[in-house]
Amino acid sequence: MTPRRVLWLIIVITILAAFINVPSTMPFPQNARVFGQEINVAFFSPANLSQMFPIKLGLDLQGGTQLTLETKMDKINSTDRDTALEAARQVIERRVNLYGVSEAVVQSSTLGEQRRILVELPGVKDPQEAVNLVGRTAQLEFRESPATSSAQATPSAQASPSAEATSSALNDIFSYQPTGLTGADLKKASVTFGSSGTKTGPQVAIEFTEEGGKKFAEITKRNVGKPLAIFLDDVPLMWPPPTVQQEIIGGSGVITGSFTSQEAKNLSIQLNAGALPVPIEILEQRSIGATLGNQSVEKSLIAGAIGILAVMIFMVAYYGIYGLLADLALIIYTLLVLTVFRTGLFILPPVTLTLAGIAGFILSVGMAVDANILTFERIKDELRSGKSGRLALEDGFSRAWTSIRDSNISSLITASILIIFGTSVVRGFALTLAIGVMVSMFSAIVVTRTFLRLLPRFRR
Repeated sequence: MTPRRVLWLIIVITILAAFINVPSTMPFPQNARVFGQEINVAFFSPANLSQMFPIKLGLDLQGGTQLTLETKMDKINSTDRDTALEAARQVIERRVNLYGVSEAVVQSSTLGEQRRILVELPGVKDPQEAVNLVGRTAQLEFRESPATSSAQATPSAQASPSAEATSSALNDIFSYQPTGLTGADLKKASVTFGSSGTKTGPQVAIEFTEEGGKKFAEITKRNVGKPLAIFLDDVPLMWPPPTVQQEIIGGSGVITGSFTSQEAKNLSIQLNAGALPVPIEILEQRSIGATLGNQSVEKSLIAGAIGILAVMIFMVAYYGIYGLLADLALIIYTLLVLTVFRTGLFILPPVTLTLAGIAGFILSVGMAVDANILTFERIKDELRSGKSGRLALEDGFSRAWTSIRDSNISSLITASILIIFGTSVVRGFALTLAIGVMVSMFSAIVVTRTFLRLLPRFRR
């Protein structure tokens, strides 16, 4: 591909990146006239793009809730306690992920005989909401009236409890007996909207496993015309309980009640995530405000702007026109990195920025400039040896490439190790550093090289 075509490709990519990263407060027309036709261009407005591709902030920047949980291992064998701790961590992590909290942290720690779980939920401002999400056991259980459980051997067609017996059973929720059908038999739960009997609005559709479906069919068969109570953590989901209208074959059903949309969503999350294998106790719960985060972001942005400006001034002062081109490439590099953070290139999840992540990004800026410095010094050496401008440019890039490649690969290996074995803060730093390093290779080898190739001195 010729340098001019590469230049046009760089311009297109830069314009797209600029649109995604333009401040949402910038004024933008809602309509534009093209070939005499009025076209709505509000889709490309900064406010719309900011909503589509927001910059996600971590707990230290946007605030949220932090919980410290302690597991109760009294009834667990000492040899199985580490396994139980990991199982509890995984259950809580599944719940958090299903809830949709981005960049949440769920970590386990062992100190002597104490086994704790640390949960960080960015954006969750209500501590009680967080406690309900991660702390409930969510033990689903279907229970039947005592009259049914004491007469299970009687065919359902011949068993018809009197209205008085049914009324008596409904008045005492503790009299309902387990059927053996529990959340362990559940395959999937999801939120639906519709009507079931007299209930309308959000519902929770449940689907049982093959074995659970058989149990459900048997239970509904013997309880036709009778109430079947649904309990969650020993509390009835609705009262009076629903009445079974007919035998349900197929292993699926609907839980109805006076749910809000959020309550139905939380219930489905807890059922899908399963029950906690060990009891837990909330040792500490903290609401972290965004004030500190806003101050940190402002100071980080100021520090980053000062650092980038100082680097740009140095490059122009020392390398002249070459430094100016390197600065232009640095601006493009910054736009591209921010675009990757926001969009994940539409392949990976967007990056959630923390203070450590911002530090990794600022460090990668210096590494991006370092690649240009290596290239410029190599080109200078080639020019001193008497080579023509075009040959000096190509040989300079070729000889600088090995140093750039090796240093960046070393950085990527280190970042990979930190991502695999590090904690959440360290991972944030390593991830932004790795992204910055990879984009800097593109910036130095493609962008800066294309700019230099278009200079008259390097055309011949």
